[in-house]
Amino acid sequence: MRALAPLWWTAGLVFLLDQIIKVVVVQWMDLKTVGRIEVIEPFLVLRMAWNRGVNFGLFSGSSDATKWILIAVALAITGWLIWWMQRDKPRPLIQVAAGLVVGGAIGNVVDRLIYGAVADFLNMSCCGFENPYSFNVADISKFLGAIALIQFTGDGPKGRDAEAKAS
Repeated sequence: MRALAPLWWTAGLVFLLDQIIKVVVVQWMDLKTVGRIEVIEPFLVLRMAWNRGVNFGLFSGSSDATKWILIAVALAITGWLIWWMQRDKPRPLIQVAAGLVVGGAIGNVVDRLIYGAVADFLNMSCCGFENPYSFNVADISKFLGAIALIQFTGDGPKGRDAEAKAS
């Protein structure tokens, strides 16, 4: 467990931050009822969106089966990432990247269990472009973690070859 400390710390912090912000915005600020709160229009607007699917609402079905399938997929990916980190014991940067994905995935799984859908509320637009989609801290975390895993793992120039040259 100690060898994977960066993974666990990152996943735990992301999960807590995601859930705390959701409680504050969705419950305390009552965005679930109000629907929209202008913070810095148009750059940052809190706009409630219950996402029953994956990114951008893809595969959103109203059935319970969809919810449970998406929970199972998120848990399978989380389990695979933990297995991979345990097996390879990569450097801390890679573990942090995996922790970003794991913490975000678990945060959205908890949303599906509590609300039946993922609570998305961050909406950002700029420069004449009006973004129709909302997202949350877990989504940002999963995206950044996935990009980092792609960038810093594998046999490409930024992956194991670069790591070997640095050794």
